[in-house]
Amino acid sequence: VQLQASGGGSVQAGESLRLSCAATTGEYLNDVAWYRQAPGKLRELVARINTHDYTYYADFAQGRFRVFREVVKNTVNLEMGGLKPEDTAVYFCESGPHSGQGSLVTVSS
Repeated sequence: VQLQASGGGSVQAGESLRLSCAATTGEYLNDVAWYRQAPGKLRELVARINTHDYTYYADFAQGRFRVFREVVKNTVNLEMGGLKPEDTAVYFCESGPHSGQGSLVTVSS
């Protein structure tokens, strides 16, 4: 199963973006984690949601980002608000052993 992250783009600081993670087969995603990797930096966990919809956020994401399921579409979304230039990175999602291409988010000041 491949996962596809979508919804990235270029925004100004302070703006918002919503990323979506979906399985290419359209199946339900169990535990899902969002990660990001900025140029020259290590990959870092952004947020995760489990099958009981319990959520966890990295400190930098707490209060600005929200991870939630969109049941009808079988997606797990990452709503990002108050974006900062340091949020610029490729964001990608993983579910168990499954991952896929990420989505680039660029935030300019």
